[in-house]
Amino acid sequence: MNQELLYIQVKDFTTKSGFQFSNLQLSYQLFGLELGTAPVVLVNHALTANSNVVGENGWWKDVIGKNKTIDTAKFTIIAFNIPGNGYDGLLIDNYKDFVAKDIANMFLLALKKLRICKLHAIVGGSLGGGIAWEMAVLNPTIAEHIIPIAADWKSTDWLIANCFIQEQFLLNSKHPVHDARMHAMMCYRTPVSYKEKFNRSIHEELKIFNVESWLSHHGKKLQDRFQLSAYKMMNHLLRTIEAVNSNNWENHLNKINAQIHIVAINSDLFFLAEENKETFKKLSKSNHEMAYHEIESIHGHDAFLIEFDQLDKILRPIFKLTNNTQSQKYFP
Repeated sequence: MNQELLYIQVKDFTTKSGFQFSNLQLSYQLFGLELGTAPVVLVNHALTANSNVVGENGWWKDVIGKNKTIDTAKFTIIAFNIPGNGYDGLLIDNYKDFVAKDIANMFLLALKKLRICKLHAIVGGSLGGGIAWEMAVLNPTIAEHIIPIAADWKSTDWLIANCFIQEQFLLNSKHPVHDARMHAMMCYRTPVSYKEKFNRSIHEELKIFNVESWLSHHGKKLQDRFQLSAYKMMNHLLRTIEAVNSNNWENHLNKINAQIHIVAINSDLFFLAEENKETFKKLSKSNHEMAYHEIESIHGHDAFLIEFDQLDKILRPIFKLTNNTQSQKYFP
């Protein structure tokens, strides 16, 4: 199982806004079976995560690993770092020159360079799920399964508004990452989740509400490990998800030649279940292979990182390989 950072050179790339760069090192990690010997699963990371998805420090270790939902004994797992997330040391100051579609294009170019012509699945949570939608539109045959979790094919007005407020913290606060993260936690969880966790309890030592202590802890924790320019980049990408134009969007999404498994969260305040239901309702009227799943949780958007039993029941059938599955069809 290879867990070191690997690199692919992305050369002469022009973003959708017209910004050009001659060379960019796209970092990634491989896990599970050797590349070329098994079906490949691409995992797109969320806003503050990275390519390290497996193992002791893996941010999705409850889902991916030996004998887990996505079994590293059966699949090759690949995860790219979104350029500018800082995990590989790369930071991007001109973050507004990039949109989510640019990242999707880079990932597709990297897969081509790795001679991966088809994936078993693209799975991503939150921002990563939005990029999964973008990739599927850009290359409708790239994967057998598209699995956006707690995500959407577009940034809604509500999401754009929250990202705008986040950017104001990042531009104007004396403690930008810390304060932006505290605000973000109000979007990632729900009032019911807060009540169950804290119930107006007091931190005996600090003499403040435990909810205040908890928010400060999360702000400091991210401040210690996430750089300001990285947060600006990821937040900006989140607001730019637009796999297709909003006009006749269902006609464009229907061109995706894959089984699409939408996984929503009933209490998500960030990517609303209602938006995902609308997408499913319209697309399922066609001949498209569509599935809609809904995680029931009081915890809101973060439920995809909490409700692992429910997520396992949804994902496990998708990652159950038959004996006649041939890795050769994934490679030229």
